[in-house]
Amino acid sequence: MLLKKYRLKKSGDIKGVLKFGRTDREGFLILKTRENNLGVSRFAFLISLKVSKKATVRNRLKRKLSEFVRLNLPKIKNNIDAVLIVASDFSKKDDKETGELISKLFIRAKLYVG
Repeated sequence: MLLKKYRLKKSGDIKGVLKFGRTDREGFLILKTRENNLGVSRFAFLISLKVSKKATVRNRLKRKLSEFVRLNLPKIKNNIDAVLIVASDFSKKDDKETGELISKLFIRAKLYVG
């Protein structure tokens, strides 16, 4: 689970990223990013009811995405607000495949340092 300082919680912040952020796409994942002046990167995860009507499935997917981000925080640039949106049913993918897709997306968005 991500620490609180790495979470993008306020709806105004999330709306700002969605409206003014840069968009990158990889498969069923969409990443919106925007710079901030806080010294840390913050993340939010949006999963639509279209993915699954069951909250448990959506929450499990959010935890999976959050854990991947937590494990890769040392490699991720600072001063970024990011919203990761799941556009289609992603819950059937295993952890390895999920990690590879997110990793490709972060590389495309140039979020990794070095």
